[in-house]
Amino acid sequence: MATTARIPLPEPDTMTPEQRKVLDAVLNGRRGALIGPLRAALHNPALADRWQQLGEILRFKTVFPPALNELAVLVTARRWNSELEWVIHAKAAREAGLAEPIIEAIRDSQSPVFDDEAYREVYDYVRALQNDGTVSDACYDAIVKRWGPVGVVELTALTGYYVMVSLTLNAHRIPLPEGHKPELYPDGTSDPTLTPIPASANVAGR
Repeated sequence: MATTARIPLPEPDTMTPEQRKVLDAVLNGRRGALIGPLRAALHNPALADRWQQLGEILRFKTVFPPALNELAVLVTARRWNSELEWVIHAKAAREAGLAEPIIEAIRDSQSPVFDDEAYREVYDYVRALQNDGTVSDACYDAIVKRWGPVGVVELTALTGYYVMVSLTLNAHRIPLPEGHKPELYPDGTSDPTLTPIPASANVAGR
């Protein structure tokens, strides 16, 4: 795995006033640190500013509880083999209460077992988008029934947003933050192919 980015990444002491404004917004926002794709996006401060605003909405201000948001991100990170996205969001998922066996199953490309239908529905929706680029009526209707039109709009946008994040991290080889180790490929290798997301297992106990 690359330890340096393919492009120079703006540092605080060399940033333009426009870049610094975006950095301050990130540091003072919910993220609190600049460690992901915004490091590359800062080459265009206007893009980076709108990016961080969109990301804050989709990560922190949807109808979904944090654990379900993070579940969607982990499925996306696994599909695109995005090591940095996985490392950051696996930690966030644990903090949000997503069960460790679910995290491990997604990481290992195994079928996760859910004891909550809401989690299975989100997993199945994001899985379908990632594998097929669309979703069935049943899959779509399940999200609308539980979360309403706003939920299905937000979940679709969230999935697409983190695909963009994954592509940015992968293309520019944004390195892991200091002190973090790879989890998808602990040996430091990487897989250039997309990882198929397996179907969820039957709901536990049913």
